Amino acid sequence: MVVYRTSIQIMADLLTATEESGQQGIKTTSLLLKANLSHSRLERFVSNLTGAGLVNKIEYDGRNVFVITSKGKQYLEQYKKFADVAESFGLEM
Repeated sequence: MVVYRTSIQIMADLLTATEESGQQGIKTTSLLLKANLSHSRLERFVSNLTGAGLVNKIEYDGRNVFVITSKGKQYLEQYKKFADVAESFGLEM
């Protein structure tokens, strides 16, 4: 049985990977690999995350680097709390 991730789970994966990279940020290729997404899907999710102010996109030497914002950290913390509560009731996220 194939288990698909929801958009919320994918956003949490992207935010987790971005947070783990620290203040130096994470490059596009690393983010693609850690989140296990195609480039086109990554672009859509990053657009949503930057639009919501959860991630900053920094262009440097023609390359993009992504850094999580304090709002993004807060979102990720709340997501983890909710996932824990859902799991305690036997629900799968």
